[in-house]
Amino acid sequence: MLAALGLSACAMAGANGDVATYDTLKVARTACADKGEELVLKPAGNAQRLSAYECKRK
Repeated sequence: MLAALGLSACAMAGANGDVATYDTLKVARTACADKGEELVLKPAGNAQRLSAYECKRK
């Protein structure tokens, strides 16, 4: 499941690469919410990188 999130996070990053912008985080947050989960920053993750976020069950 985490691999799928990683792939979807890369796909969401688009032209911005791995930069976590307001728009990319909004899309990622919506994708997580659609699965009944929430977008959270991984422990020791760099908040400026989209790959540092993951969906977790509420």
